[in-house]
Amino acid sequence: MAQTMELGFQGLGRMGLNMVRRLRLGKHRVVCYGRSPSKQAAVEETGAEWAPELADVIARLAPPRVFWMMVPAEVVDEAIAAVRPHLASGDVLVDGGNSHYKDTIRRSQQLQADGLHFVDVGTSGGIWGLQVGYCLMVGGPEEAFWRLEPALATLAPPEGYLHVGPSGAGHYAKMVHNGIEYGLMEAYAEGFELMASSQYDLPLPAIAHLWKQGSVIRSWLLELAERALAEDPKLEQIRAYVDDSGEGRWVAQEAVEQSVPVPVIVNSLMRRFGSRQENSYALRMLAALRHQFGGHAVKPAAEEGPQ
Repeated sequence: MAQTMELGFQGLGRMGLNMVRRLRLGKHRVVCYGRSPSKQAAVEETGAEWAPELADVIARLAPPRVFWMMVPAEVVDEAIAAVRPHLASGDVLVDGGNSHYKDTIRRSQQLQADGLHFVDVGTSGGIWGLQVGYCLMVGGPEEAFWRLEPALATLAPPEGYLHVGPSGAGHYAKMVHNGIEYGLMEAYAEGFELMASSQYDLPLPAIAHLWKQGSVIRSWLLELAERALAEDPKLEQIRAYVDDSGEGRWVAQEAVEQSVPVPVIVNSLMRRFGSRQENSYALRMLAALRHQFGGHAVKPAAEEGPQ
């Protein structure tokens, strides 16, 4: 029988709640802290425990304890400040969200003063992690990693978790992972746009499916592209607005600091920024310049173009 453990858990969004579900499938005891009572029923349906106060969560766990956070990067310091007074030397605090690795190093050093182990777990898998498992990139003390291993083994698919180095290494690996993801998504997007604009009435959902069969560009992202195209072949129900989680920006900043060229990742980030500009000034300037030097036609502002 696989080894089990107990842990506290904070951050019950789409990914966090599914991680609790997967942990419960592995028979781990999970005590969840949540500010929103609306999540209580969903938590208790998994067999996990609900606690409206942090002190209650920690009190229910036998020391040395493990407390896992899946919260946005901008509130990690706040979450740590709230739970820190309830923890004791030897406890493990896990940040499984998308924090900047330099913040992780700082937090680890600060928590060492209380004898606390801070572990960063770069987590990939999105909403599909419940079914297929999460890819986990773990940074922090080896001792804490081994204590976490029963939960990691449950959350991940076979060979899907790895201790990649000291504090910050897990979040660094996840940062680069997401930068690569930006580039892959941009390449697929450009290729399918070119096919959609061609003289041929190409069966794009079928081509996406075809490329999954032994092609050198097959991937999980291509599976998702096939799924999206099957639901909406011309993508007419989706607005051309692409957000970013912030990690693409961090990759670009890190590349500048390290003097390492990452043109594909940076360009894919810029494309996301461009998607948010309706009637962009820069694009209007391009049109104006083409008109000035070549007499190319321009559309009046009142004439609505494709969005």
